[in-house]
Amino acid sequence: MALRSFDAFAKPVDGVRERSVTGGFITLFASATAAILLVSQLFIYLQVETRHSMHLAHSVPSIIFSDKGSKNNAAAARKLLVAGQYHIPLKLHVTFPHLQCNSLDYSHDGNDSSSGKFEHYHSKPYTFTKRIPTNEEYKKAVGNNKNSDTNKRREGCTVSGTIHIPRVGGTLSVSVSADAWRRATSVLAFGVDMMGQGNADPFQGHLPNVTHYIHEVTFGLPFPPGKNPLQDCAHVMDNGSGVALANVAVKLVPTTYKRTFHSAMETYQASVSRHIVQPATLASQRSMLLPGLTITYDFTPLAVRHVEKRENVFVFLSSLAQIVGGVFVTVSLVSGCLVNSAQAVAKKMD
Repeated sequence: MALRSFDAFAKPVDGVRERSVTGGFITLFASATAAILLVSQLFIYLQVETRHSMHLAHSVPSIIFSDKGSKNNAAAARKLLVAGQYHIPLKLHVTFPHLQCNSLDYSHDGNDSSSGKFEHYHSKPYTFTKRIPTNEEYKKAVGNNKNSDTNKRREGCTVSGTIHIPRVGGTLSVSVSADAWRRATSVLAFGVDMMGQGNADPFQGHLPNVTHYIHEVTFGLPFPPGKNPLQDCAHVMDNGSGVALANVAVKLVPTTYKRTFHSAMETYQASVSRHIVQPATLASQRSMLLPGLTITYDFTPLAVRHVEKRENVFVFLSSLAQIVGGVFVTVSLVSGCLVNSAQAVAKKMD
């Protein structure tokens, strides 16, 4: 096919429009330029612009401090609290590979499972359960060692489940049970299990090894662009005795996440700091905390709004029209000037 057939800028000669090779080349050049600009404009449109803003977090009403003179307000607040309007889910999944389930206890804000207070405030289906870890859970907890004996997983325990917590600070603990700790220290101190009443020593004359693996701990809905710092992490107690306290402090930032063509999500970003408290420190401070895992969390008074936006589709379409029209009009004017200049020079030379 001849290049002349592509000429979109035919020149009028004696009442007809003449196609030329030069015009075909100019047309192809203009089309290629327009195509490149269209692709670049489309790429710019597909890019997401992220905007961040901060504001005060919504206050959580308290039934205790409600107006005593208005019983309707207090009743309405109770209904909202019962319905979960001011609660968020707390999901826990942790494995202790060296502690059996009968020697493990968990608590929230001082309400432990061994006394039955935990189940009183967190009834099924929103509660925690203890079970023997699966092969995969046990391998992760012992460091994915190929030589690890999965039959020993029955000596471990996995605590998992979801509870609903109010949007105020609190403490979650998974540790050696108070009874098992008293029995272990009694055997070490006196050589006799004075608390066991004839039952077998759960730790066989040793202190409990509270090494554990956190599969996941989440507060509310996780923030999609971020990474959960309390996921797939291990606390190895390598001090010889295996006794220590993993103290984890969590600051939760309420974050509204809004994507294009999606409804807004109320999520939480977590800032985590952690350290291992050795048994000597616990003893010197006469701490009442038991070896294991303690997570202390609190909510920041400031909230973040994360919005992802694209350019308006009508602005995008108008830009496309401007590109196509502008390229061809500009090339037409330039080519017209060149042709007229060439014809003027040719006439002078004649």
